[in-house]
Amino acid sequence: MCPTCKQPMISLHLAGVEIDRCLECRGTWLDSGELELLTELAGIEPAELARALRLARAVDKGRRRCPRCRRRMEIIEVGRATRVALDRCPAGHGLWLERGEVEAVVGSVSEGVGGAVAAFFADIYRNDLGL
Repeated sequence: MCPTCKQPMISLHLAGVEIDRCLECRGTWLDSGELELLTELAGIEPAELARALRLARAVDKGRRRCPRCRRRMEIIEVGRATRVALDRCPAGHGLWLERGEVEAVVGSVSEGVGGAVAAFFADIYRNDLGL
């Protein structure tokens, strides 16, 4: 179930990566490590993103619950000049990204690649959802 609107999510598969997507609010659940895999599929070196996610500390307790373990997720901030707030499972199950946050977080830690990542994810969702 979607952590934001409590609607069922659909699973999309891309090159062996399962993406859970809410059709209602357009949020995306990514299991641990999947954001880095998708970034690599987009042709971007994921090391800097992986490091930023690993070092991110919780800044607050969130209101959303992890779709895997149902624990309240924590809010983390990722990025350099532009900080992006994300929901992360405290047990390490994954990340909840609201609409547009995938592109924002990758662009905030990988200078000059935000547009390429945005186009990549737009193509994923357009192709997999038949839009």
